[in-house]
Amino acid sequence: MLTLGVLAPVVLAPFVGSYLGVLIRRLPRGLPTAFARSRCESCGSVLAARDLVPLGSYLALRGRCRACRAPIAPFHWGIELAAVGVPLGAALAGDDGARLWAGCLLGWTLLVLVWIDWEHLRLPDALTLPLLLAGLAVTAWLTPDALTAHAAAAALGWLALLGLGVLYRRLRGRDGLGEGDAKLLGAAGAWVGPAGLPSIVLLAAVIGLAVALIAWLAKRNVSSATAIPFGPCLAAALWADWLHGSPLLGVAASCCLSFSGGFP
Repeated sequence: MLTLGVLAPVVLAPFVGSYLGVLIRRLPRGLPTAFARSRCESCGSVLAARDLVPLGSYLALRGRCRACRAPIAPFHWGIELAAVGVPLGAALAGDDGARLWAGCLLGWTLLVLVWIDWEHLRLPDALTLPLLLAGLAVTAWLTPDALTAHAAAAALGWLALLGLGVLYRRLRGRDGLGEGDAKLLGAAGAWVGPAGLPSIVLLAAVIGLAVALIAWLAKRNVSSATAIPFGPCLAAALWADWLHGSPLLGVAASCCLSFSGGFP
């Protein structure tokens, strides 16, 4: 049942999702994400306000540009629906009030990071660093006594993954983990504190192994040199830990051992 406190972020979510789509499309290309008019991706026509109503405009136009009638990419309504899923997921996990809004901020930011990293193999500093600061701000707001521990966890997560990436580069002669991954784990530490970091790392490893295994079973060319974005794995693990807590640690450990034993 949707209460008034949950209904507000759900109603807002499609509009947020529309802007998240702008970030996903423009940030990797270094284009402005604010104060720039939206245009049709096919003909370049400037879109009017009536063409920018989340979900509604797509349905009213039957999925085609008003000017050139070219199909509108499903990406646009897809990201808007995905944004709706964030407050719904947080509400189903029992979040409400300030924690619900904090979870929406986290989930919407992670959604953009996942999409960009999956398509471009990068995690922009313009998102990871503010996410880290936001995690500390939310901690100071909701649980101020835990701020020092969360700040330490942010530094630990960042430096640990950064060091692991440097070690991998020296041993293998190529990059295995990007600096964006380290910053995202630092942000995770800021949001969930030191108790959540082991669970997040293990669960992210499970997800990464599962993605590689699925690709291998699908007869894709998967080897030790195949680039698989780790950001989506970290983001999914962070979101799960924020919603459900660190008891996922045991499940992640057992699954990780199972996947490792069965993967060639």
